[in-house]
Parts: sequence; C-alpha cells; structure tokens
Amino acid sequence: MEKNKVAIIGCGNIGISILHGLLKSNSIPSGNITATRRNIEELADQTETGVKLMSDNIAAVNGSDLIIIAVKPYNIVNVLEELKDHLDPKRHLLVSITAGVTISKIQEVIGKKIPVFRAMPNIAASVGKSVTCLCHNGVLAKDLESVRTLFDIIGTTMIIDEDLMESATILGACGIAYVLRFIRAMIQGGIQIGFDAATASLIVNQTVKGAAELLIKGHQHPEFEIDKVTTPKGCTIVGLNEMEHNGFSSSLIKGLVASYNKIEK
Repeated sequence: MEKNKVAIIGCGNIGISILHGLLKSNSIPSGNITATRRNIEELADQTETGVKLMSDNIAAVNGSDLIIIAVKPYNIVNVLEELKDHLDPKRHLLVSITAGVTISKIQEVIGKKIPVFRAMPNIAASVGKSVTCLCHNGVLAKDLESVRTLFDIIGTTMIIDEDLMESATILGACGIAYVLRFIRAMIQGGIQIGFDAATASLIVNQTVKGAAELLIKGHQHPEFEIDKVTTPKGCTIVGLNEMEHNGFSSSLIKGLVASYNKIEK
C-alpha cells in the first residue's frame, strides 16, 4: 500500500473496529497508525498496541498519508474546518465513513483538490470480515488502489456509485444489527426447545456462518439452497411457512426501508 501512514480521526465504535482489524492483520506496522478521540482516556486499552493515540486531530493529520474521518454527521463540518489548512493535495487521501455527507459537501468545506472518498464498512472490520462499499468522484488509479487495499485488509471491498451510499449504509452497516437480532432470536428459540444458551449459541452461530459461506462460494440464490432442505410435508417447510404467515420477510423489508427513509431525511 503506497499510503501506509493511517490516521483514524474520531475513534468511536466503527473507528475502533477498523483499528482492531488493521492491528490483527499485521499488514500495517502499528507505529504507522494514529487514532484520535476527544476523550483520549477512552482509548486507554490501546496503549500497549504501539498505535499513536492522541486527541490532537491536526497532529494526527500532519503525521499521516491516508486519513479516515470517522466522526458523527453533526461533527464532520467542524472537524473538516479544523483540518482543512493542514491537508496537502500532494500527500493526503481523505476517506469519510460519516453517513449522509456527500463528497461534494466535503470538498466544499475543505476547499482544496484533495482526493476524497466515502466508505461504509461495518463493525465486523474488527475480525477482518467487514463489507465496505466505497465511492469517489474521480481520483487517480494509484490513489484508489491505496484506499481499496486498506479496506481489503479488514474484509471485502466493492466500488459503488455515490447515490447508493445511503443504501449501502442500511444494507451493510445497519444490516449487521439486523442479522445479529435474527441470531439472537434463533438462540432464544433453541433454548426453548431444550439447549442451554452456550450450546444454542454455538449451533446457531455456525449455522449462520455456514449459510453465508454456501451463498458466497456457490453464487446461488438463497432459494436454491432452501429447496435442498424443504422436503414435502417436512419440518423445515412448516417452520418457514409459519414464519412467513407472521410477517418474517415483510417485517425485515419494512425495517430496511424504514432505516433508509430515516437516513434520507
């Protein structure tokens, strides 16, 4: 990776997830990573990692090549205003993972022709299994490669149009919470039918992992795999039909659309 000095500005939950994923990969020396947070004591558990920890965003930018802005939407303009005079068009790449803030808005605030990207990873970055949707509005190939390589370290990366970034936020970033809630419900059901919580968790977690791997490696529609286990008059189809009668698929779709409508406002 050409730009191998990385700053994560605003190390909250998603910033920490990215940090953990980078550290576990050993792809970037920990001394080349800087993490900032206003309340720096909240990063105290990272002290022994070798990461540079600070509350000074400007110092972090001055010591880095690739800058990840991981602050809340209501803070990003103030942070960009703070940093804009310290951004070097010949050196820096700027990646925002702040939801709902466009590249044009970011460029308007910084007022310089810095290569700007938007990215939407999720908290599975901490275990190297994020899906990150990435967009830009015209950058050099080498700069795109640097940013994509960084996010490939923490999972799978895909390039999308910017007008799909809000949808990517819902499906990929919020979506992990929906999947976890589904897993929790399966565990609760497993306990009701006789398993202790630990055993139910083990079975469900591996089942979900296996289902995902079937689709990833087989490149098939989910119904193709479902058909293999829904035998006539069998227990699987009875369970699926009962779930659908109670709105399983429609409630999930409605939840996705409700989240999308919220982020679009």
